[in-house]
Amino acid sequence: MIPTVNRFHGHNSLRATYSRGQAVRGPLCSIKYAHNPRRKHYRLAVVVSKKVCKSAVKRNRVRRRIYEIIRSNQLIQGVYDVVITVFSDQIADMPTEDLRRVLRAQLHQAGLDKSVARS
Repeated sequence: MIPTVNRFHGHNSLRATYSRGQAVRGPLCSIKYAHNPRRKHYRLAVVVSKKVCKSAVKRNRVRRRIYEIIRSNQLIQGVYDVVITVFSDQIADMPTEDLRRVLRAQLHQAGLDKSVARS
């Protein structure tokens, strides 16, 4: 799980990212992000709808897997608000290495990973 300083708290903070953020869409999920200079650390939220997985256990497993990949590989660089919206149930059964590769490619496309850090 990611640290508390890197989590969103409340729905209103997500609303700001949705309204003023930019999006990168992939085959399994989309990443909405916005630069937030008022913060010292990035914030991350993972949204998995009931349309993707009916079971709360599966939705939470997908969420935890994505959080752990981001945390352990330190994929996000900079002070951004990032919302990852999952819209494919294939992520639930995908091998961890493949999921890491997909997330890293999308973060690279958005310019949020370490190799392309923007301010």
